[in-house]
Amino acid sequence: MSDSEKRVVRDNDVVSMEYTLKVDGEVVDSSEGHGPIKYIQGQHNIIPGLEKEIYGMAVGDEKTVEVSPAEGYGEEDPNAFVEVPKSEFPPEIPLEVGTPLQLRDNSGQVFDAYIAEVRDDTVVLNFNHPLAGKTLVFDVKVVGIREATPEEIEHGHVHE
Repeated sequence: MSDSEKRVVRDNDVVSMEYTLKVDGEVVDSSEGHGPIKYIQGQHNIIPGLEKEIYGMAVGDEKTVEVSPAEGYGEEDPNAFVEVPKSEFPPEIPLEVGTPLQLRDNSGQVFDAYIAEVRDDTVVLNFNHPLAGKTLVFDVKVVGIREATPEEIEHGHVHE
């Protein structure tokens, strides 16, 4: 393949990508030490704002991508905060801001939340994604591109 025919990312390609995610200038996630992530382009395996910026990149290409909340984890929903009496928490759960929790409703559905505020008699839980309302800054590098297999496309994820 000549340089003018260099393979670039398009729908249904398996993309291997190294990344670092920063929020407010602080690193909150990175592929460093874990190896690149692999996903199928166009299958909504990664957040929309990042996925659309990867189209057309080739192996070795690097860029910084800024993703707005609307194209990331959404805006923070003020209705996703719930105040719960402290007495409903088992003693082994640390009542500290930022503590992640998994809660189950009466039908067995699991919800992720984290402690947003600790008051005198209550705890305020936030059911928003921790990165909701945040502008995300990704430093990305494409390190591999291949065509997804028909089975991977059908299943919607990469098989190793």
